[in-house]
Amino acid sequence: MQHVSTDINKLIQEPAADPDFPHAPLNWTRDDAVNIAREEGLELAEDHWETIRALQNYYAHHEDETVINLRELHDALDEHFHPKGGLKYLYTLFPGGPIAQSCRLAGLKAPFMATDPSFGSVA
Repeated sequence: MQHVSTDINKLIQEPAADPDFPHAPLNWTRDDAVNIAREEGLELAEDHWETIRALQNYYAHHEDETVINLRELHDALDEHFHPKGGLKYLYTLFPGGPIAQSCRLAGLKAPFMATDPSFGSVA
């Protein structure tokens, strides 16, 4: 298990190229997200981008992205989008599952079991 402070790539990372996505992973761009969305039949609107920002922020503030807790991530997104309907609303934005599909768009590895069809993902 690798700790963030020992990951040299994160220590020497240049500031984010896109100021709207300050926590974006290395080598991730908006064009990447647009291309993935197009392949999956989505047209990205502002709430899609807000979800991507929220996910990137969540991952950036958790030291080891290999052990992201799926339930905690679900709860964080539900709380973030609570005024709009929480996870129910996110399922309308991401029919492939609000965690699995949005993680792909954000350039992040989805937590373990996020791609289980019985958990709300078709990824």
